[in-house]
Amino acid sequence: MDGRTTRQRLAVMRALADCEDFVSAQALHNLLVENGIRVGLTTVYRALRDLEASGGADVVRDDAGERLYRTRPADGHRHYLLCRACGRSRPVDSAIVEEWAGRIAASTGYAAMEHTVELTGICTTCQPSGEEGEPPCRLERAPDTQGRARNCVS
Repeated sequence: MDGRTTRQRLAVMRALADCEDFVSAQALHNLLVENGIRVGLTTVYRALRDLEASGGADVVRDDAGERLYRTRPADGHRHYLLCRACGRSRPVDSAIVEEWAGRIAASTGYAAMEHTVELTGICTTCQPSGEEGEPPCRLERAPDTQGRARNCVS
């Protein structure tokens, strides 16, 4: 984060840390408001952008292109497999991707190399049961009627 760490930005950081999976800025804002924390949506977006820039958050995009955020673990940058139906995420072993990116940087002379790898699929819980073809966990894990992600601790 930048030098303007306020109570609201700290609240955003704490709320994000309480989320098990990736979450949108709007869902995080709704969670904060539900918990009585007065913070503007613009502040949430700025705090998340600053967290991403400082290496404190990992970011993926959903099918609609919306940015989703998750606190970056202390051991650094990771890649995730994201369920397209429920949003559940799991880190994947990506050492080979990191090695490949390093080789590309070395062979081209590029510095400060960054990369994005997006892996999506349908988790075993969401795979159709065969009756109506509807993923069983879509309603369980999707944002509730207030837009709050249900995979966050309130």
